[in-house]
Amino acid sequence: MLIEVKVPQLPESVSEATLMTWHKKVGEFVERDENLIDLETDKVVLELPAPLAGVIVKIVEADGTTVVSNQLIAQIDTEAKPGVSAQATNDAAVKAAAAEAGVPASAIGFGTAVAPRPEGETVAMPAAAKLAAETGVKLADVAGSGRGDRVLKEDVLAAAAKPAAAPAGPVVAPSAAKGAALASTPAAIDVNRVLADRPEQRVPMSRLRQRVAERLLMSQQTNAILTTFNEVNMKPVMDLRAKYKDKFEKEHGVKLGFMSFFVKAAVAALKRFPVVNASVDGNDIVYHGYFDIGIAVGSPRGLVVPILRNADQLSIAEIEKQIADFAVKARDGKLALEDLTGGTFSVTNGGTFGSMLSTPIINPPQSAILGMHATKDRAVVENGQVVVRPMMYLALSYDHRIIDGREAVLALVAIKDLLEDPARLILDL
Repeated sequence: MLIEVKVPQLPESVSEATLMTWHKKVGEFVERDENLIDLETDKVVLELPAPLAGVIVKIVEADGTTVVSNQLIAQIDTEAKPGVSAQATNDAAVKAAAAEAGVPASAIGFGTAVAPRPEGETVAMPAAAKLAAETGVKLADVAGSGRGDRVLKEDVLAAAAKPAAAPAGPVVAPSAAKGAALASTPAAIDVNRVLADRPEQRVPMSRLRQRVAERLLMSQQTNAILTTFNEVNMKPVMDLRAKYKDKFEKEHGVKLGFMSFFVKAAVAALKRFPVVNASVDGNDIVYHGYFDIGIAVGSPRGLVVPILRNADQLSIAEIEKQIADFAVKARDGKLALEDLTGGTFSVTNGGTFGSMLSTPIINPPQSAILGMHATKDRAVVENGQVVVRPMMYLALSYDHRIIDGREAVLALVAIKDLLEDPARLILDL
């Protein structure tokens, strides 16, 4: 029995997705609930499991295709079995694909038998013929590496990647100015080689990268972004961490980092200055009575900002556990849509990559974001004496439409004061 594999119903805020890499090929057997392909949305990556066990007989949509909810992407034969049945099913699927591509069935070999290749005729597999038509590669110029010298998809890709042969006769520059420059080039320089040794690679943006670019551009276009700076002496927090990090890890099973202190300090500052935790909705200011803090995390797919829900109610250990969990999920592409939805304020740490100073961009619809940076030993003055302290620059970007400079500066100073006297975080002072 043939069953259809369709794109699942996407979340309401996601209109379409992109097929990433198929984990199975036509003719291969799949178990029920085995992941067939990953769907990349502008927020998360979703796995698409096989609805039933069987053999894939047709892949309707290839890697990189944009799809929508309930769109057909593959077919599975539930009555086929692994081994011989799978091979037979695969052969039938390939023959059907060959017919669609206009390649004679006699030009394709199946099983152990290889059909003879007509003399002087270039024979290509259906996928190769389709790709050649799309890329403009002439099949007659491609050396086949398949059975019976058949042209495979990989052969076409290799041919398409080769630089075009240099034209016969003199080199013609693309402009008069460039032509004059090339005309004066010494004879010892191979102009064609100079022009050829400048490779370029065009790669489409991932859906997540497109979404990030869209949101950041929207943030700069719609928000009146201003950034205020300060610096914090990290020695008190570093001393506290050094004193208790081993006991903390043994007790809670997670390492004690610095981010939890910044989250706690930020929440305390937001309580004192609620407008920094607010957002703009048309002509209204929405004051949030909760504190959902976004933590910017780098991932192989790009920047993501998972949310610590009700951060004011979390202990330092709970914050560290959730951040560690976010980091693993981001690395493995396992963040769920609900992990990335919402947020009233964000914290980003460019210091992990060595950044000394930056102006972070607000994550809409939020109105402010705190930027952390690298901690460096610097000479500072304390009580009239020059001493060396581990210092970090802090940056608070805010939407000046609703947040005045006074509130922004005082909120950042509050964060600084709490970090320089971390006991106040515990005593709520």
